[in-house]
Amino acid sequence: MGYIRAEDVLPEEVMELIWQYVDGELLYIPRKGEKRCWGSGTGIRDSLKQRNDSIYAGYLQGMPIRHLADRYCLSEKSIQRIIRSFINQKEEQIE
Repeated sequence: MGYIRAEDVLPEEVMELIWQYVDGELLYIPRKGEKRCWGSGTGIRDSLKQRNDSIYAGYLQGMPIRHLADRYCLSEKSIQRIIRSFINQKEEQIE
């Protein structure tokens, strides 16, 4: 996705209206009528799911959290959060 200058494509009265809300900030304008999930266009969602699955599998095999954090270049807190999300999913499936 590229950026274009709003002043180059929008009429002055529209610019004045926008400036009432944001001035000098980046503004994302989504495509009209097209609502996509985050990461669906780039594949990042799938690659993060695969990474998280690998992290959880490593945890189940007894890998220390510190080792997982180093291996995946994440903080120990992030690794704990990922593991906790898997545990919560399992508990929800049981109920």
